[in-house]
Amino acid sequence: MKILPQENLNITSLTQALRDGSTLVYPTETCYGLGCDATNLEAVEKIFNIKQRQKDKPVLVLMADIAMAMEYIEWDETIQSLADKYWPGPLTIVARKKQKDMFASGVVGPRGMVAFRVTSHPVAQEIVSTLGKPLVSTSANIASHESPYDIDDVLRMFEGQPYQPDIVIDAGQLRHKAPSTIVKILENGTVEVLREGEVVISPLISGK
Repeated sequence: MKILPQENLNITSLTQALRDGSTLVYPTETCYGLGCDATNLEAVEKIFNIKQRQKDKPVLVLMADIAMAMEYIEWDETIQSLADKYWPGPLTIVARKKQKDMFASGVVGPRGMVAFRVTSHPVAQEIVSTLGKPLVSTSANIASHESPYDIDDVLRMFEGQPYQPDIVIDAGQLRHKAPSTIVKILENGTVEVLREGEVVISPLISGK
């Protein structure tokens, strides 16, 4: 693992490493995230090995902004309403991808559904914006372990493991916040809350 202090990042070099297939631990507005180029199959497979995660549990992705999300996702008025109200921020939306095969398979769930959000964390946002592609964003922990908020916990967790992240951004201790809220867009345009986290969806938006 190559450890980089947050205050001394070269984003251009970092994103080039991601394009070349590297995996990365980075700070988000919730906990430390583990990511890679979401269109790179080999890199996404490395994420599953690092996390020791079941292959049938897709990982979510970060978008740089709504414009990027619209390139990859079948957009509708419900998604737009949620985006206008809650983004950038810790709301993850599960919706159908466009028909083109733009994502690696580990990102896409049943019926072509993808979980995505626009982050409000400045470092994460700059990384995905400079990368120019969606960035995998799963919590930087081995499956069954708690989500990490302290860089020391991250380093201890992966020490001695057969699969480790290639690069780790050291942002020290993050503020402890709930994970992102996850909602799914249903066929009739209503919203199903799959996990309530940092964001509380209003009754009007959720259709409840």
